[in-house]
Amino acid sequence: MRGRILLVIGFGAGYVLGAKAGRQRYEQIASAADKVWNNPTVKKQRHEVQHLVETQAPKLVEQAKGVAGDAMSKVSKGKGGRGNGGTTEIARPEDVS
Repeated sequence: MRGRILLVIGFGAGYVLGAKAGRQRYEQIASAADKVWNNPTVKKQRHEVQHLVETQAPKLVEQAKGVAGDAMSKVSKGKGGRGNGGTTEIARPEDVS
């Protein structure tokens, strides 16, 4: 109970201190973030990453499909590592004594 009270007091203190900083501080932080986001160096890197993702994503999707297909083939062939054909049986409550 004492921990909960301290937690509530901590949240309350954080809220009050944050509210005192107010809208002006928020605007300062937002302005700084906007300057960084629109910095020419950051813009260039964003565009390079976007291009990389656009060109490499289809290849990764195909590769993932291949790996998933191989895994499904192994499971369906009984190589699932469970010793029962790769299936899992679920015990019903009436089967358990």
